[in-house]
Amino acid sequence: MLFVLGGELLQRDTSHEASYSASDPRIRGELQSQALVKAFLLSGLFFLLLPGTFLGVWNLVGISGKRALAALSPAWLQAHGQAQIYGWIGSFILGIGFYSLTKMQKTRAFPERAGWAAWSLWTVGVTLRWVGGVTAWEWRWLLPASGVLQLAGFLFFFNAVSRHRPAERRSSMEPWMVLVIASTVVFLLALVFNAGALIQLALTGASPALPHVFDQQLVTLAVWGILVRTIWGFNARWLPIFAGFRKPDPKWLFTAYGVSLAGVLLVFVNEWKISSAAFVVSAVLAILALHVWSPAAQPAKVQGIHPSFPGFLRIAYGWLTISAFMACAAAAEDRSGGLWGASRHALTVGFAATMVFAIGQRVLPAFSGMRVLWSPFLMFWSLALLNLGCLLRVSMEPLAYELNRAAVWRLLPVSAVIELVAVTIFVANLMGTLLTRPAHLRHSASSTPKIGGVV
Repeated sequence: MLFVLGGELLQRDTSHEASYSASDPRIRGELQSQALVKAFLLSGLFFLLLPGTFLGVWNLVGISGKRALAALSPAWLQAHGQAQIYGWIGSFILGIGFYSLTKMQKTRAFPERAGWAAWSLWTVGVTLRWVGGVTAWEWRWLLPASGVLQLAGFLFFFNAVSRHRPAERRSSMEPWMVLVIASTVVFLLALVFNAGALIQLALTGASPALPHVFDQQLVTLAVWGILVRTIWGFNARWLPIFAGFRKPDPKWLFTAYGVSLAGVLLVFVNEWKISSAAFVVSAVLAILALHVWSPAAQPAKVQGIHPSFPGFLRIAYGWLTISAFMACAAAAEDRSGGLWGASRHALTVGFAATMVFAIGQRVLPAFSGMRVLWSPFLMFWSLALLNLGCLLRVSMEPLAYELNRAAVWRLLPVSAVIELVAVTIFVANLMGTLLTRPAHLRHSASSTPKIGGVV
């Protein structure tokens, strides 16, 4: 499974060395996978910066100018959400999953053709979803095509990773593996629902926008079914290693997973109040299980990155808790979309994006040829500005949408601009990292350079 493969990558010893030879199958597979993961990262960064964040700023400026969420096309809002969830985070997930195949099975060749097929289908699919939603040009063809292409790309990926198994057999599966495998299945399920919904929309819909309630159900499935549980799973594996946190408690972690699953299912029967309460309980249980706010068991590994790394991980779980409580308030009191919007922003930007910005700048350089992060200084400012923008957005959105305060409407776009600056810094830092020399070129003078080790 894709996330298990990614987790296995970080279990290898950095001291492993191999002769750099183009004829060596392992080295050839390593270089092929590095090229593919860079393609996924670059396309993901594009979706993050332009369709994702820039379109989000544009949307918020339009909403603020007319002082109403309904003033903006729902198709635009949905295109922005797709670019954020599937465009950049989805691209990162697939790229890392393919890259980690080289660490899993030494006897199998790297599935280069399947990897590039998956990248092509996925990237075109996400692009068509954005173009069709924003422009409405030939949307009855573009939207269903986008859903089918995304599903096809994921199936290429799923087929490739299902043929590989960890080199080391285990008598039992570790807790973090259970969570990430479950997230993989939900990922596939969400893409099936998405493709089916877009085909149905093209046949019977009047506009390129899904019905509001069903769209919210799909978003909840993607966010709580894929993103949140994937983060919990990887946190269970990585936070004790990187941040020095205590080892997770499997009992509480599985309980958090079960409660969150119940919350997702309740959404599809329109029990939003009970579902929101379930998400609060699951968030608290996950924090207890992962010991996020407990004293660290050992010093964090912050060599080559900014030392604020563990602090931002803890802040991210604060946003998860805020999002869950605001969802409860929204289910009871929301009238104009302000509380729901603030809750979702706290979850997708405050929690998920902060996690990706923090852990991504810790591990992605290694996945791209054992590079070193270009600037720890920029890492700090990308995280600091991201959280500042999120704080302004989450605190002001309910005041603007629900209470219609004029001064707040004028200030609301400022939060989006701050987040755009944060995203731009994050993209620039990763781009600068990708432009540095990879390990096998830095050590080309040696007969035994380090190739594709781990963090």
